[in-house]
Amino acid sequence: MKNIRVLIVDDHEMVRMGLSTFLQTEPDIEVVGEGKNGREAIAKANELMPDVILMDLIMDEMNGVEATKALEGHLAKIIVLTSYLDDEMLFPVMEAGAFSYILKTTSASGIANCIRKAFKGEATFEGQVTQRMFHQMRHKPKHDELTRREKEVLALVGKGQTNKEISENLHIGIKTVKTHVSHILMKLELDDRTKAAIYANKHSLV
Repeated sequence: MKNIRVLIVDDHEMVRMGLSTFLQTEPDIEVVGEGKNGREAIAKANELMPDVILMDLIMDEMNGVEATKALEGHLAKIIVLTSYLDDEMLFPVMEAGAFSYILKTTSASGIANCIRKAFKGEATFEGQVTQRMFHQMRHKPKHDELTRREKEVLALVGKGQTNKEISENLHIGIKTVKTHVSHILMKLELDDRTKAAIYANKHSLV
């Protein structure tokens, strides 16, 4: 059976050493390399072609979010292994393509099992991470449902522009602008154009 090839990326040498030492004792896991920042993660991921990458978040030169985004499309499953449970890092790294998210308080055997699950295509999330992601989904802003063009129209409505002005700015017909405005009001559950303008400014969409 093929060993699971793992790349460890963390800015602390002792963390890398500890993880590597333990994982090398697992009969089905092979640590193929280490990196101390996001740039090394990208270079070594492309060179070594690991199956799984253990990715820290806070690192010099390039952090884990940036590295994960840069590795979009890579075959490796990225497991975020961090001490931070911060919304400012959690949601961006998940949107960037992270497969699993666990904390460094996870037991060594738990990390090994997370690697095995990722290799099989099964994601693992720290309990608090799951709660935050669920909360975020429930409280997702309504304007996220708008298309790119609708957001452009809403921004101009927020600036107080008329349909004719929006039409000229976006190089689309007035009838098309009216259709977009209608869809915007419906999706945002607003009664009129004035409330749409207020919404756009309140949510910094202008």
